[in-house]
Amino acid sequence: MNVSVVVEALTTLPAGLILTASLTISSLFLSFFISVPLALLRASANSAVSATVLVYTYVFRGTPLLVQLFIIYYGVGQIPFIRQGFLWPVLREPFWCAMVAFTLNSTAHTTEVFRGGIQAIPRGLNEAAKSLGLSRTQTFGLITFPLMMRISLPAYTNEVIGMLKASSLASTITLLEITGLARKLVSATFAPYEVFLVAGALYLALTYAIANLSARLERRWNRKMIPADAGAAIAPSIASSPVDLPLQ
Repeated sequence: MNVSVVVEALTTLPAGLILTASLTISSLFLSFFISVPLALLRASANSAVSATVLVYTYVFRGTPLLVQLFIIYYGVGQIPFIRQGFLWPVLREPFWCAMVAFTLNSTAHTTEVFRGGIQAIPRGLNEAAKSLGLSRTQTFGLITFPLMMRISLPAYTNEVIGMLKASSLASTITLLEITGLARKLVSATFAPYEVFLVAGALYLALTYAIANLSARLERRWNRKMIPADAGAAIAPSIASSPVDLPLQ
């Protein structure tokens, strides 16, 4: 192993962290707010509405992200009314093309993740909220959304990690994020092993940070749902209540 190349990679590749983080965070942020209403429509009892959203999620989940990225970057610009319209100043830039592709792809996956979380909520909770006179908006804000996030957190964490790794595809359309800088450094040093080893270590560190943050959040939510002193509060009531012991 060429140590000098490793040192050069360690000083060069972190410069791509800003672009990698920008693409990942912006795409996840937009996809989150788009996928929440789509998940409600997807979980709707109206089959026509649910099927419409299903077509979108099926197409974007069933085709490679790289193909979607190439269609948006290379193909959309071939349509005359887009080149002459107000969207062209945005879609001619590789960063925005990558963000659009990542957002559409992530929205499709996140919609299905949240849909599963919504459908896993017991119907009795919504019926109880209705009996208490809560509106649909109040029921969603107080019951549906918090429980959906709690149930969907592990799967959504996988989507966040997947989008982080998928951001490396931005290098195929000239963006110099971590992988783009790594490819540029390899062409200069002819040392792919050392360079991509460092690149992989950076992605691994980011993945560990995301997984650790998700685990901490999940433990915090669990503590809120089941207080630490719940056992002490319940024990006296159990001890004071008459219990018929079964005969041995």
